[in-house]
Amino acid sequence: MQDGYFSVPDVERFADTLAVLAAETVQKANSGHPGAPLGMARMMSELYLNHVRVDPAHPHWYDRDRFILSAGHASAGLYSLLHLSGYQISIDDLRQFRQWGSITPGHPERHLDIGIEMTTGPLGQGLATAVGVALGEKHLQAEFNQPWQSLLTHRVYVIASEGDIMEGISAEACSLAGHWKLGNLTVLLDRNQICIDGPTDLSFSEDIRGRFTAQNWFVQEIDGHDVQAIRGAVEQSKKEADRPSLIICNTHIGWRSAKQDSAGAHGEPLGQDNLEKFKAELGYSGSFTVPDAVDAVRQQKLLIGSEQYGQFEKTLVAYQKAQPELAAEFMRRQVGELPQGWEQSLPFAETLTSVATRKASGNILDAIVPVIPELVGGSADLTPSNNTRAKGMTDMLPPLFDGRYVHYGIREFAMGTIMNGMAVYGGIIPYGGTFMVFCDYMKPAIRLAALMQLKVVYVFTHDSIGLGEDGPTHQPIEQLAALRSIPGLQVIRPADANETAVAWKMALGHQGPTALILSRQNLKVLTSGKNKDDMKGAYIMKVEKETDISRLHDGDGVSTKLDLILVATGSEVSLAFEAAEILEHKGLSVRVVTMPCWEVYRKQSPEYQNMLLPPGVRKVGVEAASPFGWHEWVDEVIAIDGFGASAPGDVVMEQYGFAPEAIANRLA
Repeated sequence: MQDGYFSVPDVERFADTLAVLAAETVQKANSGHPGAPLGMARMMSELYLNHVRVDPAHPHWYDRDRFILSAGHASAGLYSLLHLSGYQISIDDLRQFRQWGSITPGHPERHLDIGIEMTTGPLGQGLATAVGVALGEKHLQAEFNQPWQSLLTHRVYVIASEGDIMEGISAEACSLAGHWKLGNLTVLLDRNQICIDGPTDLSFSEDIRGRFTAQNWFVQEIDGHDVQAIRGAVEQSKKEADRPSLIICNTHIGWRSAKQDSAGAHGEPLGQDNLEKFKAELGYSGSFTVPDAVDAVRQQKLLIGSEQYGQFEKTLVAYQKAQPELAAEFMRRQVGELPQGWEQSLPFAETLTSVATRKASGNILDAIVPVIPELVGGSADLTPSNNTRAKGMTDMLPPLFDGRYVHYGIREFAMGTIMNGMAVYGGIIPYGGTFMVFCDYMKPAIRLAALMQLKVVYVFTHDSIGLGEDGPTHQPIEQLAALRSIPGLQVIRPADANETAVAWKMALGHQGPTALILSRQNLKVLTSGKNKDDMKGAYIMKVEKETDISRLHDGDGVSTKLDLILVATGSEVSLAFEAAEILEHKGLSVRVVTMPCWEVYRKQSPEYQNMLLPPGVRKVGVEAASPFGWHEWVDEVIAIDGFGASAPGDVVMEQYGFAPEAIANRLA
């Protein structure tokens, strides 16, 4: 090493080995993207060897630097880098690239044990999520760093592609990064001027430097194959305390291969003959080999990482001695444990009162935010409507970042990705609000949250045509079914204030994302919030006539006379309740089931499901949304097949048949 750095020749040899391994990995799979790894090999190598602080023996180290490959198609390069850096990715794992059951899938998937911070591949989201990671660090630094001891001192590094910054999400998130002055974020842009269709100038000609400068970024431009230039630019970025940094690295896709500078280098293997020529040019023979000199660099890097981790351990011990309570809180947050007894703070409303579930959610946040300090809220410029700002919350803004409320502006997608970033970072449970109809803007971020099983809470208000006058542009119809179709996303549409309290309890207990679907209009409180089955996703709201309720809990779900079961969610539960009373006056025996969460109910035992919805009984779903998916539970559905209309909410609901009398008349 020279002056604390691995030498340029060492970095170049390491990068050549990385490039060869990546090309071999793609060729072995006969599938993948070799061009980007070859072009960014020196960027990756210089960054990891001389700047990124990690210890593969302790991959969950809290003060490690975070590295995110936003250009997830370059995964073969990332896996090769992590193998060469000493993570638990073997040569055999590289050989199993893109194969069933391997730890080296086509695009990176969050796996901290092997050094992968987040799932990437959908372009733009890695870069945008990194903004949330950087914001999360700033917030926890404000909470836990002390004047005499800095517990968290790391940085966030990203390698992105031109495709990443073409995606609109990059404009949203990078605008916020500049606004928040996130000086702990460094992005290396692999500018090879090639995309799948050909040269990027077919569709992309903007002034990248000018764009990011206007967003308050510190911008440098270098030769991305020049190790010394990369080193100098990264070091310069570390000096920028109040601006995120973009380093435009001009590179050649498929550098030094037969496919250099061609669109074919992007998503096609080099071909065996071209691969052998490429290896020969770089002085490599054999298959999947690591030269002794490169292995020596790996061992030295591992030793450096171990020493850096050891220094952190000493810092943590000193911190624990000086501030035991603060240290214990930090550790609790890092392992993801909620404060003991927090559920006792949940407020429950009196029955027969009336309150919108969005308002009830706001009341719940007023109660739980003070006792769960990791809750960080926000909204996409709809705070008064979403009721997401709890009493006493202050804004999270530079230079302190000590507040717990984030103003995302009118940027729903960025809100979703930045919330993901805070959850990826750890020690924070983010929640954010917008109108439900606008969840479409952030659907890709919701999907990645589900794929990564991140604890993120979406507060989607104004959940149906019942919102009224804003009309069909703002009235969600198909959104509820679309959200329910996302694997791993817990979707809860509570019927009243007390089901909303239970919904928050379910959300915070779920290891994955949750969407709370909340009403604009007031809803009568019909539940206690303390039913023994209220955490099961569905339960009996109203028992039918002539029923011995004890028989239901013994597993016999069929009463002496049961003509109809109405199954409803959200605002339609109270309508179903009133419709059932009308039908019972006409001589029918009607049960009402509230089903706030399909995903949780689906996991219940067959015995419970048969008790709740016994076979052989007519079942009708009632929901002011698309009928899609309802036939899993019911025989018929009262739903909406078209768009809504502009009028007062109660008028719209009535005109669409969502009134007790209309429901009863339809079913009598």
